[in-house]
Amino acid sequence: MSASSSVCRFGILGTAGISAKNWLSIANAENAELVAVASRDAAKAEAFIEACQASRPVARRPEALGSYDALLARDDIDAIYLPIPTGLRTEWAVKAAEAGKHIVMEKPCAPSVADLERVIAACQKSGVQFMDGVMFRHSRRLEAIRSFLGDDELGIGPIRRIASQFSFCAPEEFRTGNIRMKSDLEPLGALGDLGWYTISFALWAMWPRLPDAVTGRMLVSDAAPGGEAPVPVEFSGELLWRGERDASASFFCSFLIEHQQWVHVSGPRGSVRVDDFVLPYIGNELSFTVSKPRFVVDGCDFRMEKHDQTVTVEEYGHGHASAQETNLFRHFSKLVLSGDRESYWPQAALAVQQVMMACVASAADGGRERSL
Repeated sequence: MSASSSVCRFGILGTAGISAKNWLSIANAENAELVAVASRDAAKAEAFIEACQASRPVARRPEALGSYDALLARDDIDAIYLPIPTGLRTEWAVKAAEAGKHIVMEKPCAPSVADLERVIAACQKSGVQFMDGVMFRHSRRLEAIRSFLGDDELGIGPIRRIASQFSFCAPEEFRTGNIRMKSDLEPLGALGDLGWYTISFALWAMWPRLPDAVTGRMLVSDAAPGGEAPVPVEFSGELLWRGERDASASFFCSFLIEHQQWVHVSGPRGSVRVDDFVLPYIGNELSFTVSKPRFVVDGCDFRMEKHDQTVTVEEYGHGHASAQETNLFRHFSKLVLSGDRESYWPQAALAVQQVMMACVASAADGGRERSL
């Protein structure tokens, strides 16, 4: 990449469904461009490009490639978006880093802590930026939420409790055929697919403090026909911070309960509630609610007064230059183009992986606490 480059040149390694969303994300970021899409079958890459061009055309049509190695060998690609299954991701992420490509990686980032540590070490050795693909972390709404989590008069803090849920009711064909039900491809099932977000939010809210201990419960597990082993279908966990400011966070994720994606942060002076923290509901504003109810006793009249404040942020929920998915690729591209590297992103992803795997270990041990 030349010093005068004004755009980060991306390649997509794999044609998973989420890649179509990020075709648009890259197109909407003024400092990014998609150069090529690779599949192990060139016809599949071509079909993907054709479908995306028909939906959201770009001026320079990306090239279809029939191998991942061909993508990594190109010198006109600066960064890789990596959406292939988790079970295959470590190998190709390391190869991408060794080829000098910056990496945006889908979540869950790896099947184990050791795998992710290997990827991050390869990125550090090559001097490339690593970032997970969690889009809500790049929403301007988070900045506004943060302003209400402190100890000042405006805030609810210090944080004492975080509760969250991310779920959707998967149809029968999902439970019998989707890769998220196959342990060789997605060994963490609903925990990796959905729980990654809930854990990520809790760690963002408490950062840089990591929990001292966690517990996990495997509520339901299952496998698609032919799957090697069951994967989490419903999972719950608890994160515990101990010390001068004790705090806790619970999360629940499920493929069996209809769509919910809420988070509730509580402190001694109130709470913050977000009903759509992962995938914002459609519109040109994102919102959240700050609640500071009051219990009033007036003689014989006992009443609970509702004092809610709805805070809005001007940001489209999807498919727009201001949307969080565009912000992710815009910010990542800025880092690539500037030569700056932000160590926070690999650190944050590794923390989520560590917490998640400790929850898995706890679940396997009857829900006993696991220290981090």
